[in-house]
Amino acid sequence: MSEQEQGREAADANLEVDKPKDWAAGVPGIAHAMGPAFKDVGVTRSLKGLLTMNQKDGFDCMSCAWEDPPERKTFEFCENGAKAFVWEATPLVVKSEFWDEHPLADLETRDDYWLGQQGRLSEPVYKAPGDDRYRPVSWERAFQIVADELHDLDSPDEAAFYTSGRTANETAFLYQLFVRAFGTNNLPDCSNMCHESTGAAMGETVGVGKSTVRYEDFAKADLIIIMGQNPGTNHPRMLTALEEAKEAGAKIVAVNPLPEAGLKRYKNPQKVRGIIGRGTDLADQFLQVKLAGDMALLQAVSKRVIDADAVRGGILDHAFINRYCIGFEEFRDSLSTLDEQTVLDATGVSSAEIDELAEGYMTSERVIITWAMGLTQHEFAVPTIKEIINLLMLRGNIGRPGAGASPIRGHSNVQGDRTMGIWEKMPHAFLDALEAEFGIEVPHESGLDAVGTVRAMRDGKVKVLTALGGNFVKAISDTGVSEAALRNTRLSVQISTKLNRSHAVIGESALILPVLGRSEIDVQATGEQFVTVEDTVAAIHASKGNLPPVAPNLLSEVSVVTRLARAVLGAGGPIDWAHFEHDYDSIREHIANVVPGCDDFNKKVRAPGGFDLPHGPRDNRTFPTASGKAQFSVNELRTIEVPPGRLLLQSLRSHDQFNTTIYSNNDRYRGVKNGRQVIFVNPDDLASLGIDDGQAVDIHGEWTDGVDRVARGFRVISYPTARGCVATYFPEANVLVPLDFTAHGSNTPVSKSIIVRLEPTAA
Repeated sequence: MSEQEQGREAADANLEVDKPKDWAAGVPGIAHAMGPAFKDVGVTRSLKGLLTMNQKDGFDCMSCAWEDPPERKTFEFCENGAKAFVWEATPLVVKSEFWDEHPLADLETRDDYWLGQQGRLSEPVYKAPGDDRYRPVSWERAFQIVADELHDLDSPDEAAFYTSGRTANETAFLYQLFVRAFGTNNLPDCSNMCHESTGAAMGETVGVGKSTVRYEDFAKADLIIIMGQNPGTNHPRMLTALEEAKEAGAKIVAVNPLPEAGLKRYKNPQKVRGIIGRGTDLADQFLQVKLAGDMALLQAVSKRVIDADAVRGGILDHAFINRYCIGFEEFRDSLSTLDEQTVLDATGVSSAEIDELAEGYMTSERVIITWAMGLTQHEFAVPTIKEIINLLMLRGNIGRPGAGASPIRGHSNVQGDRTMGIWEKMPHAFLDALEAEFGIEVPHESGLDAVGTVRAMRDGKVKVLTALGGNFVKAISDTGVSEAALRNTRLSVQISTKLNRSHAVIGESALILPVLGRSEIDVQATGEQFVTVEDTVAAIHASKGNLPPVAPNLLSEVSVVTRLARAVLGAGGPIDWAHFEHDYDSIREHIANVVPGCDDFNKKVRAPGGFDLPHGPRDNRTFPTASGKAQFSVNELRTIEVPPGRLLLQSLRSHDQFNTTIYSNNDRYRGVKNGRQVIFVNPDDLASLGIDDGQAVDIHGEWTDGVDRVARGFRVISYPTARGCVATYFPEANVLVPLDFTAHGSNTPVSKSIIVRLEPTAA
């Protein structure tokens, strides 16, 4: 029985559906955070870890990248952060006999929830060619296996080196240094699948692909527009910042196809009114926009702003536009022909609703627009995000307190990894600095991103895949194609803390290398070490674990990378890998000389709370674009024509998961319990299609290649989504996303606008 069939069978037997919630957190948030911690980790270990998580002298949460406030609370973690801690800090370990009891044929039938529940990986294991299972192996032998396979390649470009966002700055810097010293820029990472569209759009328009606001700007804003984002599940600590903004007088607008509990009302579990009171109402306006309708909405608001200035004046910030921007006239003229009916059809909202949003924008002096993957994973995500920048620039809402562009990164240090060089197309200046610093030659041609790596493995051009964290085969699109591609490799290497699907779908041979978690004490030759991470607002701070490791044979990620580099490159080269392993300060000394903004790194990061990376657009309205100015852009409005009887599907997370990590099969806020094989459909769409609430359907993806991609046996849930739009969970929906269906300008898989048809599941 396949993994999907097992999941469907379990869902059919146990699935319960209740009404969705209209508020987030409160007492249930406390219970769902602390209950599992005390039960699975123990009271003492839990309190020791959780009370230092996200503190200035503690370790950074291993889940989302939400920024820490200047003043920390005693409990500076959320429900899902606590779940991530429990998942990592569990004392349960995978013992040697596990591998005898569970050959690959068995592991391949297990879902990610079961795999993760087996506990922490505690020893290196190797699946040899022709063998049917992993077997324990020494660290020395493991590194030699990788070295032998890499040396046997015809070219370094026949290997790819993936990175998860959880990797710390020091590890990421060493990893990319090792990969480039080996001779390739094949450095796919999870950014390729999430915020690559943001980096592309903001890089072209303002010159920096990162947030232009800090934490404290939220409480200074008059208006916050939240687009394609569900903070109640994906970054719950943001709700506190939104509550603070509301208390300071801000208005909040939510733009999303689904009504989300966390955007309606927040019951802060650290306040009395959050425990016994109503809490705080958040969204003042909710625009239930259709999937992929955001660009039309943004253009319509910008047109109203420009037209209002022409009539009554005083709306546009002409001083900002004239001094800091170029391309305004072309942008203004392009909107003069925008058709209102086209906008209404694309968005599914009324002219009155757009008028209300536009008026709110025009009467607010300080505006933040914040977004996440609900915007970045569309075919035309890059021009959509450019329209956010256009709208902000019209009234000078970049580079001043309480205003700006705020992309919310989804994984802790995914942004820092990119800063440290994890990118298949790093600028030549960075590569030149590497060469000068270490006296080596590195390749300058672009390497493979995540989608390109799958294509290359499929075609036999990449024969070795090493993954530093993550669950690559489950996170990437087109599941069937991607799994077959990984099986086509000679060796797959996973550097991990716990089991996942990528340990079961492997090459001819495979290694699993277990590492310390972020919450654990890391002792090297010079004593206890700390690492650093960068949050979503480009602030870097230290992270130091305080819990004893769960097993004695674990290595830190830095140790694994440095020992792997020594095995592959040899110990006599110009790079002192052993010194890096013994003393992490030595890594930061080199980072200071290579990475822009990290000068005097060791001193700055030891300051309480760390330091902010320089950010020209935010700090002093300087824009490192080709022209030296912020760029208004002209973007052709593209809409999706959905054939009759078809729907537009997006994937999303349940409340009890983080990325591909499944904490339970429940989604408390959407009223789903004991199941993930579900699809949320508007009741009017169900009526028009003749499908019943609770019916089992197969979801067929339709794309231009004519391939019938199917996700079978999903339970229909009548849900107040936007008309014509449906939703199901990631990563189960990845089977429906064609590998070659990617966003223009970023190559990000398009997981938010898949045309599907629903057919009853055969009995």
